[in-house]
Amino acid sequence: MDIKRSLVLFLSSYGGFLFGQEKVVDTIYIFDSQMNKVKQFHPVKTINIEDVEKNSSNLSELLRFQSSIYIKENGRGAVSSPSFRGTSAQQTAFVWNGININSNFLGQGDINNIALFGYDQIGIKAGGGSVTYGSGAIGGSIHLNNNLDFNKGFHGSLFSEIASFGTYNNFLKGSYSNDKFSFKASANYAVSTNDYEVPEYVVGRTSFKNINGRYYNTTFNIGTAYKITDSQTISWQSQIFDASQHYVIYEENGNRTKYKANTLRSMISWDINKVNLSNSFKFAYTEDNYRYFSDIHSLKSNGAEGKNYILKNDFNYFITPKININAIGEFQVNKAEGYEIGSVSRNIGSLAGMIKYFVSKDLRFEAGIKKDFVEDISSPVLYSFSGKWNALKWYHIGASFSRNFRYPTFNDLYWKPGGNLNLQPETSLNIDMDHEFNFGGFKIILNPYYMDIKDFISWLPTSYGYWAPFNTYKSEFYGLESQVSWNKSFGRHRLKINAGYTYSKSINKETQKQMMYVPLHKVNGSIDYKFDFLKIYAQGLFNGLTYTTADEKRSVALDPYFILNTGISADILKKYTLGFKVNNLTDTIYQTVYDYPMPKRNYSIYATINF
Repeated sequence: MDIKRSLVLFLSSYGGFLFGQEKVVDTIYIFDSQMNKVKQFHPVKTINIEDVEKNSSNLSELLRFQSSIYIKENGRGAVSSPSFRGTSAQQTAFVWNGININSNFLGQGDINNIALFGYDQIGIKAGGGSVTYGSGAIGGSIHLNNNLDFNKGFHGSLFSEIASFGTYNNFLKGSYSNDKFSFKASANYAVSTNDYEVPEYVVGRTSFKNINGRYYNTTFNIGTAYKITDSQTISWQSQIFDASQHYVIYEENGNRTKYKANTLRSMISWDINKVNLSNSFKFAYTEDNYRYFSDIHSLKSNGAEGKNYILKNDFNYFITPKININAIGEFQVNKAEGYEIGSVSRNIGSLAGMIKYFVSKDLRFEAGIKKDFVEDISSPVLYSFSGKWNALKWYHIGASFSRNFRYPTFNDLYWKPGGNLNLQPETSLNIDMDHEFNFGGFKIILNPYYMDIKDFISWLPTSYGYWAPFNTYKSEFYGLESQVSWNKSFGRHRLKINAGYTYSKSINKETQKQMMYVPLHKVNGSIDYKFDFLKIYAQGLFNGLTYTTADEKRSVALDPYFILNTGISADILKKYTLGFKVNNLTDTIYQTVYDYPMPKRNYSIYATINF
């Protein structure tokens, strides 16, 4: 699917959707109806629009510096995947406005082929969540959320950035709403020559230069909502993403390749919200397409197209003021066609039920159960138990226990040669706790956790000369995530400090070795200072020793590193902002994937206009 076809689908669906009018009070419509319920029992880190502008190169950079997730990036802007609490990329769920969008081919999200701009907030939830968000929500989930305001009139803004390595980034958004209608649209275009050099790093006989590293991406978002009655809303949200990545080579005369990705996501929702009852009915269509070119000037040599049709209903009812029941039903039709998998399809259904008991304003419990029905695959019964207790004014404690899973992908099952139709889903048992302390303006959160995963799906070489997936070893993961924050305003001054430390032990039970690309220690933090119209910030990241092989071979492990970013901006006449950023101020030589060094010190200037 090319971008022109995407625009036709995008605009035609818009034309078919505009109907109905209604009367409403000043409210905010949120597409992910489960997110506020999740926050009642689990910590969710929220990244807002202001935070996104600090790390505006791509979603990989944002998550690397502003979350506990380890990001494996094959050089800036290239293929990138998350490791959440030491789990694999397939064990992290990407959720767009309440819909799981992990690839049907790979079972994961390629972070640099997911848009960075166009959301109202990005949420990071650690721990299992398959009862609510489905397959892959084992290590955690990343939530890309939009909302729509009512009675806000017209607002618009333009963000424009020029950065090192021939990088240009522009983001335009506008919104209008009254008491009946809300509309929001945005567009983003980013392009980079991406030809950075790391002279100190030698590959073969030459110093590293990111040859053939060019990338670009374009994103369009549009959302609208009507009030049918005071208690009913009908809404629509869509996103188109078009991207191209050139894969790095180490010599000027090497073979130059590229990868193109297109995604379309569109969802219509009908929501009823009353005092003790709510219901959200969604119909979504998503399309994921990729094309690989073994020569950037030739026709594609590989590719696939996937289409998903999704119906989802979320019913919520308070039987009494203290007892709440929640039932979620979902049905999907997944279709795909590709060079190596042929033409395949499958039907997926699920039923989930949850009950919440609010004992008092300081104590609450939740229990959930779910059964998935995946065509030709035996799926386990999933469950979750959670509790939250505000024991003291300054101390809150929460705990959860859950069973989660990930079913095999199309590539796992049908890849030719190597696909394995006998694969079983990966399953996990997760135990999480969270301790929250509040005193003297400080908030301290400690999250110890434990996971046990069995039937791990791994691709291994076979005696026939090709690789194939098998249910292999069992693994366990345990560690601690911690977060400290402090905010203080005094006069015209404001100071905000955030710091996080993660200890991740990730063990293959057969070898008792730390798993690949899981740093034992990670520390990230930031300091933000604001005086009147002036803002200054600094970001720091320490990443511990990271093994790149299953046998903990030290010679090819990634050495520990520390990176410091900083920036300054000024608000002018309340409508304009000018800023300057320095990334990797420490000029550190570092890698997140072996033999793919990341850029040394680099710069950007940006401007924002609000109207």
